[in-house]
Amino acid sequence: MWPSPAVSIAWAVLMLIGGYAFIVPWVTNVDPLSADFARSGLAPGAGGLFGTDSAGHDLFIRVATGLRISLTIALTTAVGSSLFGMLLGILAGMTGGWVDRTITRLMDGMNALPHVLLGVIIVSLFRGSLLAIVASLVLTHWIQIARIVRAQILGLRHAEYVEAAWLSGMSRWQIIWYHLVPASLGQSMIGLVLLIPHAIWHESTLSFLGIGLPVHKASLGTLLADAQGALLLGQWWLLVFPSLFLIAVTLSIGIVGTNLTGRMNGVRGSI
Repeated sequence: MWPSPAVSIAWAVLMLIGGYAFIVPWVTNVDPLSADFARSGLAPGAGGLFGTDSAGHDLFIRVATGLRISLTIALTTAVGSSLFGMLLGILAGMTGGWVDRTITRLMDGMNALPHVLLGVIIVSLFRGSLLAIVASLVLTHWIQIARIVRAQILGLRHAEYVEAAWLSGMSRWQIIWYHLVPASLGQSMIGLVLLIPHAIWHESTLSFLGIGLPVHKASLGTLLADAQGALLLGQWWLLVFPSLFLIAVTLSIGIVGTNLTGRMNGVRGSI
Protein backbone atom coordinates (compact mmCIF):
# COMPACT_ATOMS: atom_id res chain seq x y z
CA MET A 1 0.00 0.00 0.00
CA TRP A 2 1.43 3.35 -1.10
CA PRO A 3 1.55 6.17 1.48
CA SER A 4 -0.75 9.15 1.08
CA PRO A 5 0.54 12.32 -0.64
CA ALA A 6 0.77 14.09 2.72
CA VAL A 7 2.99 11.34 4.15
CA SER A 8 5.17 11.28 1.02
CA ILE A 9 5.59 15.06 1.20
CA ALA A 10 6.42 14.83 4.92
CA TRP A 11 9.12 12.23 4.25
CA ALA A 12 10.54 14.36 1.42
CA VAL A 13 10.60 17.45 3.65
CA LEU A 14 12.37 15.54 6.42
CA MET A 15 15.01 14.21 4.03
CA LEU A 16 15.62 17.69 2.60
CA ILE A 17 15.84 19.25 6.06
CA GLY A 18 18.15 16.47 7.28
CA GLY A 19 20.42 16.90 4.26
CA TYR A 20 20.45 20.67 4.73
CA ALA A 21 21.20 20.43 8.47
CA PHE A 22 24.00 17.86 8.29
CA ILE A 23 25.59 18.52 4.90
CA VAL A 24 25.73 22.34 4.68
CA PRO A 25 27.73 22.91 7.93
CA TRP A 26 30.10 20.08 7.01
CA VAL A 27 30.71 21.36 3.45
CA THR A 28 31.11 25.04 4.35
CA ASN A 29 33.13 24.47 7.56
CA VAL A 30 32.63 28.07 8.72
CA ASP A 31 33.90 29.18 12.13
CA PRO A 32 30.75 30.05 14.14
CA LEU A 33 32.72 32.53 16.27
CA SER A 34 34.00 34.59 13.33
CA ALA A 35 32.11 37.81 12.61
CA ASP A 36 31.99 40.16 9.64
CA PHE A 37 30.35 43.38 10.84
CA ALA A 38 30.73 44.95 7.40
CA ARG A 39 27.96 42.55 6.26
CA SER A 40 25.74 42.78 9.33
CA GLY A 41 21.98 42.98 8.97
CA LEU A 42 21.83 42.36 5.22
CA ALA A 43 18.46 41.26 3.85
CA PRO A 44 18.02 38.05 1.84
CA GLY A 45 19.47 38.54 -1.62
CA ALA A 46 22.17 41.10 -0.89
CA GLY A 47 23.34 39.11 2.12
CA GLY A 48 22.90 35.64 0.69
CA LEU A 49 19.94 33.30 0.46
CA PHE A 50 18.72 33.92 4.04
CA GLY A 51 20.52 37.23 4.68
CA THR A 52 22.89 37.90 7.58
CA ASP A 53 22.49 38.57 11.28
CA SER A 54 23.75 41.47 13.41
CA ALA A 55 27.26 39.97 13.54
CA GLY A 56 27.45 39.39 9.79
CA HIS A 57 26.98 35.62 9.96
CA ASP A 58 25.46 34.02 6.89
CA LEU A 59 22.03 32.98 8.13
CA PHE A 60 21.78 30.13 5.62
CA ILE A 61 24.78 28.46 7.27
CA ARG A 62 23.82 29.50 10.79
CA VAL A 63 20.30 28.07 10.52
CA ALA A 64 21.74 24.80 9.17
CA THR A 65 24.16 24.65 12.11
CA GLY A 66 21.42 25.43 14.62
CA LEU A 67 19.10 22.91 13.04
CA ARG A 68 21.80 20.23 13.21
CA ILE A 69 22.39 20.88 16.92
CA SER A 70 18.65 20.91 17.69
CA LEU A 71 18.04 17.69 15.75
CA THR A 72 21.03 15.99 17.40
CA ILE A 73 19.76 16.95 20.86
CA ALA A 74 16.22 15.83 19.96
CA LEU A 75 17.33 12.47 18.53
CA THR A 76 19.59 11.78 21.52
CA THR A 77 16.77 12.72 23.89
CA ALA A 78 14.23 10.56 22.07
CA VAL A 79 16.50 7.51 22.09
CA GLY A 80 17.48 8.00 25.74
CA SER A 81 13.89 8.59 26.85
CA SER A 82 12.63 5.56 24.92
CA LEU A 83 15.27 3.24 26.36
CA PHE A 84 14.70 4.51 29.90
CA GLY A 85 10.92 4.31 29.51
CA MET A 86 11.10 0.80 28.03
CA LEU A 87 13.30 -0.38 30.90
CA LEU A 88 10.99 0.96 33.61
CA GLY A 89 7.82 -0.08 31.74
CA ILE A 90 9.01 -3.66 31.30
CA LEU A 91 10.27 -3.82 34.87
CA ALA A 92 6.96 -2.54 36.25
CA GLY A 93 4.77 -4.74 34.07
CA MET A 94 6.78 -7.92 34.49
CA THR A 95 7.65 -7.66 38.18
CA GLY A 96 4.39 -6.34 39.63
CA GLY A 97 3.96 -5.89 43.37
CA TRP A 98 5.78 -3.07 45.14
CA VAL A 99 8.10 -2.49 42.17
CA ASP A 100 5.14 -1.80 39.88
CA ARG A 101 3.51 0.44 42.48
CA THR A 102 6.73 2.41 43.04
CA ILE A 103 7.33 2.99 39.32
CA THR A 104 3.66 3.91 38.77
CA ARG A 105 3.79 6.46 41.60
CA LEU A 106 7.02 7.84 40.15
CA MET A 107 5.34 8.24 36.75
CA ASP A 108 2.35 9.97 38.34
CA GLY A 109 4.61 12.30 40.30
CA MET A 110 6.77 13.21 37.30
CA ASN A 111 3.69 13.72 35.14
CA ALA A 112 2.27 16.17 37.66
CA LEU A 113 5.32 18.42 37.45
CA PRO A 114 5.54 21.10 34.72
CA HIS A 115 8.15 19.69 32.34
CA VAL A 116 9.48 23.05 31.20
CA LEU A 117 9.86 24.26 34.80
CA LEU A 118 11.69 21.08 35.79
CA GLY A 119 13.95 21.44 32.74
CA VAL A 120 14.67 25.06 33.68
CA ILE A 121 15.70 24.02 37.19
CA ILE A 122 18.03 21.25 35.99
CA VAL A 123 19.64 23.26 33.21
CA SER A 124 20.08 26.31 35.47
CA LEU A 125 22.41 24.26 37.66
CA PHE A 126 24.69 23.50 34.69
CA ARG A 127 24.23 26.45 32.34
CA GLY A 128 25.59 26.01 28.83
CA SER A 129 26.08 22.26 29.29
CA LEU A 130 24.84 20.15 26.38
CA LEU A 131 24.80 17.07 28.63
CA ALA A 132 22.60 18.87 31.17
CA ILE A 133 20.10 19.82 28.46
CA VAL A 134 19.89 16.24 27.20
CA ALA A 135 19.61 14.88 30.74
CA SER A 136 16.83 17.32 31.63
CA LEU A 137 14.89 16.38 28.50
CA VAL A 138 15.35 12.64 29.06
CA LEU A 139 14.19 12.91 32.69
CA THR A 140 10.98 14.67 31.62
CA HIS A 141 10.11 12.70 28.46
CA TRP A 142 10.27 9.00 29.41
CA ILE A 143 6.90 8.82 31.17
CA GLN A 144 4.57 8.20 28.21
CA ILE A 145 6.83 5.48 26.79
CA ALA A 146 6.91 3.76 30.19
CA ARG A 147 3.10 3.87 30.47
CA ILE A 148 2.61 2.40 26.99
CA VAL A 149 5.18 -0.36 27.50
CA ARG A 150 3.86 -1.22 30.98
CA ALA A 151 0.31 -1.57 29.66
CA GLN A 152 1.53 -3.76 26.81
CA ILE A 153 3.58 -5.99 29.11
CA LEU A 154 0.62 -6.42 31.49
CA GLY A 155 -1.39 -7.68 28.54
CA LEU A 156 1.36 -10.09 27.46
CA ARG A 157 2.29 -11.55 30.84
CA HIS A 158 -0.27 -14.31 30.53
CA ALA A 159 -0.04 -14.84 26.77
CA GLU A 160 0.27 -18.46 25.70
CA TYR A 161 3.79 -18.15 24.34
CA VAL A 162 4.97 -16.45 27.56
CA GLU A 163 3.38 -19.18 29.67
CA ALA A 164 5.06 -21.77 27.44
CA ALA A 165 8.40 -20.03 27.97
CA TRP A 166 7.90 -20.20 31.74
CA LEU A 167 7.09 -23.91 31.56
CA SER A 168 10.13 -24.58 29.36
CA GLY A 169 12.41 -23.30 32.12
CA MET A 170 13.34 -19.86 30.78
CA SER A 171 14.27 -17.32 33.43
CA ARG A 172 12.47 -14.02 33.94
CA TRP A 173 15.24 -12.05 32.22
CA GLN A 174 15.34 -14.45 29.27
CA ILE A 175 11.61 -14.03 28.79
CA ILE A 176 11.99 -10.25 28.98
CA TRP A 177 14.87 -10.19 26.49
CA TYR A 178 13.60 -12.74 23.96
CA HIS A 179 9.85 -12.11 24.12
CA LEU A 180 8.80 -8.91 25.85
CA VAL A 181 11.42 -6.50 24.51
CA PRO A 182 10.69 -7.40 20.85
CA ALA A 183 6.94 -7.16 21.54
CA SER A 184 7.30 -3.63 22.92
CA LEU A 185 9.66 -2.32 20.24
CA GLY A 186 6.92 -1.31 17.79
CA GLN A 187 5.07 1.02 20.13
CA SER A 188 8.36 2.29 21.54
CA MET A 189 9.62 3.23 18.07
CA ILE A 190 6.43 5.19 17.39
CA GLY A 191 6.83 6.93 20.73
CA LEU A 192 10.46 7.69 19.87
CA VAL A 193 9.46 9.34 16.59
CA LEU A 194 6.75 11.43 18.24
CA LEU A 195 9.15 12.52 21.00
CA ILE A 196 11.52 14.20 18.53
CA PRO A 197 9.44 17.35 17.80
CA HIS A 198 8.49 17.57 21.47
CA ALA A 199 12.18 17.54 22.44
CA ILE A 200 13.01 20.14 19.76
CA TRP A 201 10.41 22.53 21.18
CA HIS A 202 11.63 22.01 24.74
CA GLU A 203 15.27 22.58 23.78
CA SER A 204 14.25 25.66 21.80
CA THR A 205 12.31 26.96 24.80
CA LEU A 206 15.27 26.52 27.15
CA SER A 207 17.68 28.19 24.71
CA PHE A 208 15.17 30.96 23.98
CA LEU A 209 14.97 31.70 27.72
CA GLY A 210 18.77 32.06 27.75
CA ILE A 211 19.55 29.09 30.00
CA GLY A 212 20.18 26.49 27.31
CA LEU A 213 23.07 26.53 24.91
CA PRO A 214 25.43 29.54 24.83
CA VAL A 215 24.93 32.06 22.03
CA HIS A 216 27.92 30.90 19.95
CA LYS A 217 26.44 27.37 19.77
CA ALA A 218 23.55 28.11 17.48
CA SER A 219 20.34 26.13 17.91
CA LEU A 220 16.83 26.99 16.80
CA GLY A 221 16.17 28.37 20.28
CA THR A 222 19.21 30.68 20.35
CA LEU A 223 18.44 31.88 16.81
CA LEU A 224 14.90 32.78 17.84
CA ALA A 225 16.23 34.55 20.92
CA ASP A 226 18.58 36.59 18.71
CA ALA A 227 15.65 37.54 16.51
CA GLN A 228 13.85 39.43 19.30
CA GLY A 229 16.03 42.51 19.08
CA ALA A 230 16.42 42.22 15.31
CA LEU A 231 12.66 42.61 14.79
CA LEU A 232 12.87 46.13 16.21
CA LEU A 233 15.36 46.93 13.44
CA GLY A 234 13.12 45.46 10.75
CA GLN A 235 15.28 42.36 10.25
CA TRP A 236 12.33 39.98 9.88
CA TRP A 237 14.35 37.23 8.20
CA LEU A 238 16.13 36.40 11.47
CA LEU A 239 12.77 35.25 12.86
CA VAL A 240 11.12 33.85 9.75
CA PHE A 241 13.67 31.28 8.60
CA PRO A 242 14.36 29.53 11.96
CA SER A 243 10.60 29.54 12.66
CA LEU A 244 9.82 27.99 9.27
CA PHE A 245 12.25 25.13 9.87
CA LEU A 246 10.97 24.57 13.41
CA ILE A 247 7.38 24.36 12.15
CA ALA A 248 8.31 22.22 9.13
CA VAL A 249 10.17 19.66 11.25
CA THR A 250 7.34 19.49 13.79
CA LEU A 251 4.56 19.08 11.23
CA SER A 252 6.49 16.56 9.10
CA ILE A 253 7.43 14.32 12.03
CA GLY A 254 3.88 14.59 13.36
CA ILE A 255 2.45 13.41 10.03
CA VAL A 256 4.95 10.56 9.77
CA GLY A 257 4.37 9.51 13.40
CA THR A 258 0.58 9.55 12.97
CA ASN A 259 0.93 7.41 9.84
CA LEU A 260 3.15 4.91 11.67
CA THR A 261 0.63 4.72 14.51
CA GLY A 262 -2.20 4.05 12.07
CA ARG A 263 -0.22 1.34 10.30
CA MET A 264 0.69 -0.29 13.61
CA ASN A 265 -2.92 -0.28 14.79
CA GLY A 266 -4.03 -1.68 11.42
CA VAL A 267 -1.55 -4.53 11.66
CA ARG A 268 -2.63 -5.30 15.23
CA GLY A 269 -6.28 -5.20 14.24
CA SER A 270 -5.73 -7.68 11.39
CA ILE A 271 -4.05 -10.25 13.61
